[in-house]
Amino acid sequence: MNKKWEKRRKRLFEIIEVGNYYDKASKAYDYFSIIAIVINLIVSVLYTFDEIKADFGQLMLVIEQITVAIFAVDYILRVFTAKYLYPDEKEGKAIKKYVFSFTGIIDLLSFLPYYLPIFFPAGTVAFRMIRIVRILRLFRINAYHDSLSVITEVLSSKKQQLISSVFIILILMLASSLCMYSLEHEAQPEVFSNAFSGIWWATSTLLTVGYGDIYPITTLGKIFGIFISFLGVGMVAIPTGIISAGFVNQYTTIKNKALYGYKRDMHFIKIHIKDGDRWIGMRVADLKLPSGMVMAVIKRKKQILVPRGDVVLQLDDIIVIGAEAYEDEENINLKEIMIQDENPWCGQKIKDLNISKYSVIVLIKRKNKALIPNGNMIIQDNDRVFLYTQKYLAEAKEFEV
Repeated sequence: MNKKWEKRRKRLFEIIEVGNYYDKASKAYDYFSIIAIVINLIVSVLYTFDEIKADFGQLMLVIEQITVAIFAVDYILRVFTAKYLYPDEKEGKAIKKYVFSFTGIIDLLSFLPYYLPIFFPAGTVAFRMIRIVRILRLFRINAYHDSLSVITEVLSSKKQQLISSVFIILILMLASSLCMYSLEHEAQPEVFSNAFSGIWWATSTLLTVGYGDIYPITTLGKIFGIFISFLGVGMVAIPTGIISAGFVNQYTTIKNKALYGYKRDMHFIKIHIKDGDRWIGMRVADLKLPSGMVMAVIKRKKQILVPRGDVVLQLDDIIVIGAEAYEDEENINLKEIMIQDENPWCGQKIKDLNISKYSVIVLIKRKNKALIPNGNMIIQDNDRVFLYTQKYLAEAKEFEV
């Protein structure tokens, strides 16, 4: 009975989540959800027109009750199946994760303010205002269509650049407000009364809105206003350019995946077999390379050999090994530090180094030898230390794997 119950529960999760083309029940639920969201929002807008409200007010209230009830049932089902949304978490933690997620909060606020006046009549006006949050449920439609999901993917991938550009605009707004206050305060004390009174002017000017309700009247103020207007055009163009470039990249990626399938880069390394290496005399088939790695070619003097399984490696062979690119949202950033006499690390054991817990020394190159680091190893002059760290190091050469 337990297995049968869990099987039905899992099937319920598959239905209420975004379905694939072949799952008819799931696709039907997707369309049903979209229709309910759209109808609810249309009714909410039409209810604000007095003529329509007078003729169809009662019908619209019934439609709103039905759609809000659908949102409530949908939320309960999603809480009930949260363990399958986060399969690596325990059920209680999975429910908590969904409830406090962005989509979970929006799902809750899409129906809860409608029922709260039943229990708290005094807060009816406030709860009615919270119902506006229901419009954010439109983001649910975003999950059902790839063309709409591109928007969130672009914003997510470019968030650092966008935050930087917005930060620059905010600094310029504050600086412009302070400058305009200095130039216009004496001429217009009632308009530019303090340092922050020019924020509205700076916002409308830098963002090229130009309402004209606040404007400079002094010659210097007008000259400064012209300069800020020109600067504003460039400032608005920065986030616009970032988003436009993101859309082009995203659509190009989607098109390439559709036409050519998924593409993965291979990274290659060259290894020179020297005296004392354990691979000398071994067959390629006996090397037991990790899965995901492949020997691409063997160069023996002037010959290029195909690395078949029965090929025996010899001294001075040069082999090329390939591996798939590291699958992660971020590349591994390694830093290389050349140790000199004056470097505080010189002569110290690795375990005694004062480095961040987020930094790891992965390799030490000493003359022609590559050494695997351990705690008791002493760093010497002219060592090249390779470490994985997220910290900024002034004298480090940074590269990506």
